[in-house]
Amino acid sequence: MSRGVLVTGGSRGIGAAIADAFRDLGDRVVALSSADADLADPDAVARVVDSAADTLGAIDVLVNNAGLVELGSFADTTYEEWQSLWRRTFDVNVFGAANMSYRVARHMVERGVRGRIVNVGSRGAFRGEPAMPAYGASKAALHSMGQSLAVSLAPHGIAVASVAPGFVATERVAHMVTDDVRAQSPFGRVAKPEEVAAAVVYLASAEAEWASGAVLDLNGASYLRT
Repeated sequence: MSRGVLVTGGSRGIGAAIADAFRDLGDRVVALSSADADLADPDAVARVVDSAADTLGAIDVLVNNAGLVELGSFADTTYEEWQSLWRRTFDVNVFGAANMSYRVARHMVERGVRGRIVNVGSRGAFRGEPAMPAYGASKAALHSMGQSLAVSLAPHGIAVASVAPGFVATERVAHMVTDDVRAQSPFGRVAKPEEVAAAVVYLASAEAEWASGAVLDLNGASYLRT
């Protein structure tokens, strides 16, 4: 049965691969880009979710993929730049995803949809990101939010899980993918967007309900959590 799927950050890279993977299954997809909505604006989030619900008829799956990635290490930023960077990053990566999740979950509960929410987090939440500390911290917050929502939304039949990719071969981070980065994995490469998409599709499936609350590492054994 065709599902209604809403993907943020869906115009390129990982998001585009996720949107394509759901379309390949015959699902109806709304793939949002930054031009469609400023996820840092709560009112814009509300409008875009309502619009997507009208377009799709129902939202069965939300994929929180949109994320702001900016370099800004302790050594290279002023105090003012540091504050601004952290504020921008959390406005999109945490508060934007939280507001998207709230609005979509309300939609699901009101319509009796046994839905799925999948967050695209990051290996950086565990490994640390010294050049992008705000990004790493925001992804840790995203994982934690997903686990909290997994508990609170389970009584409504809504499952929530996250994926935590390492580096992925996308245009946005191409300048960061060096030989040293590839060597972090024993496979000697970084992930393909389609590999992340495959994991998201699984976590959004009916069969993956028992994975609710999970954070799935997708880093080619480049970082092993204990």
